[in-house]
Amino acid sequence: MPLALTQLTLSHFRSHRMARVEADPRPVAIFGPNGAGKTNLIEAVSLFSPGRGMRRASAAEMARRPESLGWKITGQMTGPEGEHEIAFTSENGGARQVTINDKSASQIALGRIARTVWLIPAMDRLWIEGAEGRRRFLDRLTLSFFPDHAQAALDYEKAMRERNRLLKEEVRDSHWYMALESQMARAGALLTVNRQETLARLQAAQAEAETAFPAADLELVQSEGSLPQTEADLRDALAESRFRDMSAGRALVGPHRSDLYGVFAAKGVPASDCSTGEQKALLISLILSNARALAQDFGSAPILLLDEVAAHLDAGRRAALYDEICGLGAQAWMTGTGPELFAELGDRAQHFEVTEENGESRVRRHD
Repeated sequence: MPLALTQLTLSHFRSHRMARVEADPRPVAIFGPNGAGKTNLIEAVSLFSPGRGMRRASAAEMARRPESLGWKITGQMTGPEGEHEIAFTSENGGARQVTINDKSASQIALGRIARTVWLIPAMDRLWIEGAEGRRRFLDRLTLSFFPDHAQAALDYEKAMRERNRLLKEEVRDSHWYMALESQMARAGALLTVNRQETLARLQAAQAEAETAFPAADLELVQSEGSLPQTEADLRDALAESRFRDMSAGRALVGPHRSDLYGVFAAKGVPASDCSTGEQKALLISLILSNARALAQDFGSAPILLLDEVAAHLDAGRRAALYDEICGLGAQAWMTGTGPELFAELGDRAQHFEVTEENGESRVRRHD
């Protein structure tokens, strides 16, 4: 059974006082003027997977303002794991609560039910911005393959924060550090293994596909020095770097310092040196490769969220993108300013218009 969100209801979420979308597994084309609430709609869909969502916003930021004290999202998810009723609620700006089939659940539990990958305009600068953005991008892809990646990241960050506190207080007794460094090494080694396995799967998926989008050679690198590969390597590296870290007040070695390095394979040119159009095409290629690999592993392509993806593509490349999405059998939620951007899809997709009336977003089906 293909993975699809077949019902989506929003209450007091962002610009949507109330909205309801009923969909089938085909791609979902959403069009309307800028500021109407299209991105808010697919942001809601992004919450149906582990993490903070595609905007990394707090629950308070997602509430409709000024009158709302809370918001709610419900959805019906179908896929290889069956059918599930999923709901998210936030009251008075509090952290969002998750229920799956009316039972309280964690965000991480969503990874066993749904896989979601997104591409948004803020990522267009991925190859030329700082390493943090590329790590976040890679971790989103990694999380789609390894739902436990989120817990490993939480464990690593927690231990690192405690170690950083000791460093800033200039604690010098090694016994205070050893347990924390062991925790960091255990979780950090798993992060590195997961990331490297993800890159291997992306490379394989690119190599096996005939596509209109360019392939990228990918490598996980360290911002300085070599990347510790094993738990023992990382534990030793942390111990050796302890006094240098104390001067900096933070850990200078570990997976939190890793970076994603990409090269336009056909040209041998680093992604950071490619044109804007080539960089966008490389990003699309990685998202499609992720979907192909997941379709083999998970039994279904992930739900794709593509915000304004067609804006900078010519008609030929748009058609190629839509053909690949349909060939994968992926439910892709895509936004654009006008219906002409989705003309090449025809009846292979379902079409929704989002408009703004008196400060409130409205959604209307156009089939």
